[in-house]
Amino acid sequence: MADLLGFTTHERLRVEWMVFYYTVAKGNVTLTAQHFGILRKTFYKWFKRFESSKYDVHSLADQCKAPCHKKNWEVTFIQEERIRRLRKRYLYYGKKKLKVIYEREYSEGISTWRIERVIRRHKLYPDQKKAEKIAGKRARARQKPKRRITQLVKEERPCFLFQLDTIVIYWDNLKRYILTAVDHATKLGYALMYKNKSSRVATDFLYRLRYLVNQPIQNLQTDNGSEFALEFERATTKLNIQRYFSRVRTPKDNSEIERINQTLEYERLYNSNLSLDPEEFNPRLTEWLIEYNFNRPHQSLGYLSPVEYTEKELAKIPGQVLPMWSASTYTFLTSLCMLR
Repeated sequence: MADLLGFTTHERLRVEWMVFYYTVAKGNVTLTAQHFGILRKTFYKWFKRFESSKYDVHSLADQCKAPCHKKNWEVTFIQEERIRRLRKRYLYYGKKKLKVIYEREYSEGISTWRIERVIRRHKLYPDQKKAEKIAGKRARARQKPKRRITQLVKEERPCFLFQLDTIVIYWDNLKRYILTAVDHATKLGYALMYKNKSSRVATDFLYRLRYLVNQPIQNLQTDNGSEFALEFERATTKLNIQRYFSRVRTPKDNSEIERINQTLEYERLYNSNLSLDPEEFNPRLTEWLIEYNFNRPHQSLGYLSPVEYTEKELAKIPGQVLPMWSASTYTFLTSLCMLR
């Protein structure tokens, strides 16, 4: 039924609330709320809506949150003309500065929001082409919204979710880029330095990561960087990997990759081990990765190393499972890093 109605993840979950309430819980609201980890008043809100609609499933869908009474255009014709003249005279001034000049010249108070609305309405921007490009980019983003990581129910099993990120290094007028990856469940880490940042480089890193784990990767989480577009998107489609994006300015969405980035910076980059030559730096990085994945105890894993924890988890899976690393680990990782 949820598939036919095209319900989102949250809407499907509300249907599960009602099914659980009438079947397993047998009308017990407290048991239902505890089972799904929600507040009783949250369940009551949707239950009353469901009951008042005579048990129509459509009532569990997200409701429009737009206000019933929207504000109309409140800028008078005189104010609009004054703002237009001021904006054309001071094209590079912001709305707050224009507000001060407006009140000084016309002895009349006005809000910055009214100035902003006039600027948008008449497209009074210093760089018209840049403004149109930004507007077009926002319009395309609204038509094809990105799936955020909050929509994914994370599972604690190997290769279910990998987080990817990029560390940018500035040194002596040069830039270098270290792409990093970490498994959400096992904390298995991987990193590699490149001379530039592009979707082709990120694609190369993805294929190396896939070759390293030797298992299908189900989900990938990245930020909104340009290196994770174009060729990278085509590669994830080819490998049948689902993409999810972190929310803007929300580092807690990818806390695992932020943690390994910080560890890499303090233990390797800031410890006189930095070289701007990838051919020289990547073998050193490989030695650190071997230590990180095979020997370093992780508190979140019960003080096991990522490889020990992975072996423990794979042992629980019935049937034959492909190995996640070569028998000769050091040779395998070194050759992987040095492949060009």
